[in-house]
Parts: sequence; structure tokens; C-alpha cells
Amino acid sequence: MSEPEALLVLPHLRIQNANAISSPMTWGFPAMSAFVGAMHALERKLPEHLNLVFTGVGVVCHGFDAQTTQGGFTKSFLLTRNPVGKDGGTAAIVEEGRVHLDVTLVLAVEGAACDGDPQDREAAAEEVMRIVSGMRIAGGSVMPALPGQKNSRQRARLTVLSEHDEERATQFLRLRRGWLPGFALVGRDDLLAQRFAELQEEDPNATELDAWLDCSRLTLHYALESPTTRKGQGEDNGEREGPTFAWQVRKSPGWVVPIPVGYGALSSCYEPGSVTNARDATTPFRFVESLYSLGQWISPHRLDRPGDLLWYPTSDPDAGLYRLCNDYQPSLNG
Repeated sequence: MSEPEALLVLPHLRIQNANAISSPMTWGFPAMSAFVGAMHALERKLPEHLNLVFTGVGVVCHGFDAQTTQGGFTKSFLLTRNPVGKDGGTAAIVEEGRVHLDVTLVLAVEGAACDGDPQDREAAAEEVMRIVSGMRIAGGSVMPALPGQKNSRQRARLTVLSEHDEERATQFLRLRRGWLPGFALVGRDDLLAQRFAELQEEDPNATELDAWLDCSRLTLHYALESPTTRKGQGEDNGEREGPTFAWQVRKSPGWVVPIPVGYGALSSCYEPGSVTNARDATTPFRFVESLYSLGQWISPHRLDRPGDLLWYPTSDPDAGLYRLCNDYQPSLNG
């Protein structure tokens, strides 16, 4: 993805009852596909005079309140009681995961609205914010700001990025300071590939699923603690020195989490209307399954450029891949 022309920042959106079940195998923060979907829905709702096109979206999380039971190792979702049935009996309970969020959305923007004067850009940003306040994001409702929390730092802002590298870096520095405290989600496909290569050296039959599961858990291993020695019993009943071993947690490069990143095809494309009960009878239909990778939560001050934060959709119908990509480069961020 090329560097964006401008950034539209929608700060501190309070989202209530967002979907916490991000895929068949993960739960917690909503999938990035939910925010990309919200980006496309927002673009369709914009009036013609705004003339804005969104090419990518980034998320900075400031607050996360999962609606689960408290205490204990095993947690359960807090479920709502449905109204009784027609016969007065208790209705079936459908398990659904919910979470309350406080997030900042950063949208990569193109269009004629970016060429206006600062007052016009400010008015456009405020109009987009009003539209977002009436939408649903990740299945949750956007709530108004709490009393006393509306200030200049929490206003929507449309910033046109300079073509000069130094000035562009200064602009992005000012923007990311406003996202603190918080954590940004970036893609780490490289960590998955690295762990897969390590497992392949140990076991040629290891798969990428093994590597993904291995990176998703807390791994303990028995290893040499230090070259220092301790006293032990020898064969001659005398004392001798031996190495010290201990259980150790495998070090992680950061706050790494398993995430869904799109869909892979399970079938060929069917002609529009040929599959019964499909939502859209005018679009080709395809059966798919979730694709998984690794993500990492990092502080916004570690982002060097807007492309490190932004997620964007890609598709390769011939290969059956429909996934989200992120251009975060750890080699540049240290």
C-alpha cells in the first residue's frame, strides 16, 4: 500500500457491546475485518459533496472491557436473558461474546475534500464524525462522549500529509502523541514464518498451524539456568558439582496475539443466484474459511510512518485468498 495522501482521525469512539468472538478459534478484540467493513460502510454513507475515498484503516485501543465473569481461571461470557416464549416458557440462550471498547480509528483518505482550506477540512471531519455516531462498528453501538470528556484532542481531524519527508514525519509525530495512552494493532506475519522455520528444523512434519498454536500459548521449557553449579551425590558417595536447571518461559518479542486476517476459499465461485439462501443474488458466491496469522499490540510512539498502522484489503480470486494486509516493518522500528 502506498503512503496515504491524508489521515482522518476519529478519536476515542466509545463502542458498546461489540462482537468479542473474532473467529471460530479466537476471542477478545474484534477482528480487523470488522473495522475494514465499517470503513466501507462509512464510505457508502458519505454525501456526494464530501468526495472522500478510504483506502485503509488503523485502530488504536484505549480501553477494553470484556463482558465476562470475574475471577477464576475459566471465564464465561455474560449473557442476556431473552423474553419468554409464546407459551410462557424460558427462551433458549444464544451465547454471544460482547465487549465495550474505547478506540481511535485512523483512516487513510483520498479525494477532493483533502484539497480544501483548513476550515473546510475541519467541517468535513466533523460531518464524518456525526455519520459515524449513528453507525454500528464491529456489531456494537457508537455511544456519545461522556460529560466532561469532549475536548480539542477528541475532535475529528482531517490532516493532509506533506510531500516532504521531514515535515511529514513531524506531522505524524504530533498525531501519534494524541493517541497515547493506547496500543495499536499491527501485523506480524514474519514472527509466524520465523517460528514455522524453527519447528521445521526440529520436526519436518510440523505445519504452520503448529507454529501458530505454539506462538499463541504460554510456553515453558526446561533449560540450563546458569553455568553456576550445585552440590550433588556422585557414584562414590562423594560430593560433586552439577549444573542448575529450571523451568523458564520462552521469551516473546512483545504483546503478540493470534488474529484472523481474512478468508480462504473452500470452493470455486458459483454463479450469482445459484446458491439457495445467499444474501445477495447478484454477486458470485464462494464458500470460505477463516485465515489466521499473528498480530502485535505496540505503543503508537513506536510507529515510524502511517503505513505501519494501516490495514487494507487484498484479494486473489485465482488463489482463493481474500485477506487483510499491514505493512508494519519491525526492522525499521527496532
